[in-house]
Formats: sequence, structure tokens, C-alpha cells
Amino acid sequence: MSSANPYEMPPEHMLGYDGAAIDAYYSASLTYTRQPLNYHLYTLPRPEALAHKYFVSDDIREELQKRSETIHTTAPPGLGLPEEMQGYHTLVPLEPIGADRRKFGNWYSMVYRATSSTDGSTYILRRVENFRLMNQSAFGAIETWSRLRHPNIVSVHEAFTTRAFNDNSLVVVYDDHPNAQTLYEAHIKPKAPQFQNGRLQAQSNRISERTIWSYVIQIANAIKAVHDAGLAVRLIDPTKILITGRNRVRIGSCGIVDVLMHDLHSDISFMQQDDLTMFGALVFMLCCSNLAAMNNLQKAIDHLGRYYSADLKSVALFLISKGGPHKNIGQLFDMIGSRLLTELDEAQNGVDRLENELMSELENGRLVRLLCKFGFINERPEHNHETRWSETGDRYIVKLFRDYVFHQVDELGRPVVNLTHILTCLNKLDAGTDERIMLVSRDEQSCLVVSYREVKACIESAFSELSRG
Repeated sequence: MSSANPYEMPPEHMLGYDGAAIDAYYSASLTYTRQPLNYHLYTLPRPEALAHKYFVSDDIREELQKRSETIHTTAPPGLGLPEEMQGYHTLVPLEPIGADRRKFGNWYSMVYRATSSTDGSTYILRRVENFRLMNQSAFGAIETWSRLRHPNIVSVHEAFTTRAFNDNSLVVVYDDHPNAQTLYEAHIKPKAPQFQNGRLQAQSNRISERTIWSYVIQIANAIKAVHDAGLAVRLIDPTKILITGRNRVRIGSCGIVDVLMHDLHSDISFMQQDDLTMFGALVFMLCCSNLAAMNNLQKAIDHLGRYYSADLKSVALFLISKGGPHKNIGQLFDMIGSRLLTELDEAQNGVDRLENELMSELENGRLVRLLCKFGFINERPEHNHETRWSETGDRYIVKLFRDYVFHQVDELGRPVVNLTHILTCLNKLDAGTDERIMLVSRDEQSCLVVSYREVKACIESAFSELSRG
């Protein structure tokens, strides 16, 4: 990324004007380039001692801000998208439009993010173009899927047909996981070469065995939940499985095949056996970093045996083996029992890390409540018909304390911007310590020596008076 400061660029550069478009000899219209957020500018640097106590870690904060930014992204004009459709609005395409449209089986498909008019949340809409629903009972499977909630499955909400796109389209609604990647994008899609040691070198897509085991366990867990519900996934493909967090995967596009293939009645046990075969093929694709790994099975087996353990090889071979009445997903868990304990340990460690981050937000909450009380009390123009209410009595002490915390200057008259001083003062105020401080008025004509306990009492008194109305 460029190290240039975007705030020092000329205005036309910031807005992304196309210079050629200004020339009369060019017919192109003005274009506007959307600048990415500079996440490092959202908070000022802070002492490391305070970072883990009062603030969420930078990587988590940045990731959440990126997701929030993604959710509020709007589509460029001129796409001809419907303004509203079955209670969903503000559609944003998430896949290429035009000649590069992707196919879902024999149908062209498109994925959109949209906002629900019911709850204001964003959802993912997968649209299948030119699909004519022949039997309303095809939506029965969607109702069953909508009742299934699992941490490794992208939840299904509803399905409907629409003519909002000027054709007969099938739309299935899923949970939205902003900035998610497919397994194909993360691990199989070829990466651009990078310069290393002065030479342009290809980047390896090989996945660590620990990561592979994590994926296998999570996907197997999802498949077991689906089979226990009397359903079949029917689509286990690296382009349809999402990575929604750090090594967190979810099976996506569930239920849609049940609607598309409703007229082709198949035995559920056969489809569940097919799930296991597709799962085994997925393991080979990930280990070989190749979508066509199953085209040369012996070569794929040799590659897996060369770079991964015998246990992982046994699991992959079991999954692609010939199905039978006794082959089921439960047998897979018998084979990988010890690996489950490792995955459980990692999951619990992850929960502990997030709880520690939440603890820092609890500390923030205490201080925000204090700052809100300051805002209610200080500089209030009038209360109870007293124009100087905030400048008299206990409120005057609160004002002087606010100046002591936020408006200090050094010996040269420069503002003291010290986050440590602010947090220290606010914590002592919240605790109501007996430590005394000297408060001086702005004209230096008044000087008061008070304790944090007394300032806290003044704040509580003034805030209670406001609360009583």
C-alpha cells in the first residue's frame, strides 16, 4: 500500500477525478474512485499498558470496522437493479455482472447483499435466473432448512420467486457474513508472484495440516447436523464453502439444490452417501490446491501421502470409498476422535480471547457513562429557569474538574493531550478516592482543593437533579 498521506493530496486527487475526462477531446465522463478507510487514523496511539485494559485489540477493531464498511457499501448507479423486492431493498451485487456471470449447475446465478425492510439487517440473496417453479411444494425443503441452525452452516431464511429482474427468478435468502472468502479464493486460486530476495517467485498455496484438520472437523460437524435432520447437503464445493473468520468455515448455498432438483426424486440415503464422496473430493482439492485433483486420483493420493500424515490420507480415502449401508458420517468421527480434542481446545481458547476483549469494553463502558454525565451537566444553557445553573453550586466544581482533566496546558501554553492522564483521572473519579487535587478557574482567580470523592458526589447530585426533571 502507498505510504502517502491522503490528507495531503490535492482535492482533485482525493475525489478521484479522471484528468482525461476534463479534456474536450475525451468523451469519457467524470469518474469517482472510492478511497479506502485508513483504519490507523481512527484512534490515536496509546500507551501499551493501557491498550489491553481499555481497548479492543487493533486487529479485531480493524476487522470489525472493515465488516461495517462492507455492509454499508452501495451499488454503483446504472445497474438497473430493482429498488425493492419481497421486503428487501438496496441490492448490491457481490459477483461480476455481464459476460463473466457465474453458473450454478445449468442456470446462471447471481449473489446480492440486500437490506431487510423488516429488521434492517443485511442478508445475502442468491438469485437463479430464468427458473420457472412448477410445484409450490419445492419450497418445503427450504422450510426445513430454515429451522436448522448450526455454527458451520450459513443459515437459510426463506425462498421466493420474483419477476423484479424482468424474468422468472428463484431467490434464496441467507445470513450475511461480510468479507467472507470461499475456500477456493483463500487456498486454491493461483496467487500472483511476489518479489523475494530480488527475484520474482511463485507463491505456494499449500495449507498446513493443522488447518486442514480444522476444516475437516468443522465441515464434518455440519454434515452430521444436516444428516441428522433428514436432509442432504448436496453441494460440497470449495467455491460454496465460506471462511467467515480465522479458520472458521461454513457451508453455504444450502437448500437451493433441493428446489432446483425437486422433480428428480432421489433416495435420501443415496444423497447422503454422495455428500461423503463430495467431502472426500474436497479434501483432495484442498491438499493438492487443485480443483481437478480427482481427475488423476492416484497422483492426488501420492501428493497427499507425501505432504500430509497417514491419518489424513486414511480419512480422505474413507470418504471417497464405495458407499454402503454402514458407511456414514459417524464413522468419520470415530476415525478422528483425538483430533476433535485439539479442535475443542482451540475453540475454547478462542472464546477466552474474545472474553478478554469484551472485558476491556466493560472498562470503556464505565468511563463513557461518566463522560455522558459531564456532557449533560457542563455548559447547560438553562435549567429550572436558571441561566447560570451549570456555573453555580456543585456544577461549578464539575466544570473546573472537566477543565482539569481535558483542558490542561504545559508551561508554553500548548494543550496537553495525554490519554493516560484522562484515564487515570476518570478511574479515580469512578472509584471516588480520597486523593485531593487542586482545581483552578480559567481566570486563575479561584482555587479549590477537593477530593475525587467530593467531585463524584457533586456529579451525582447534579445528574440526579437533571434526572428528576
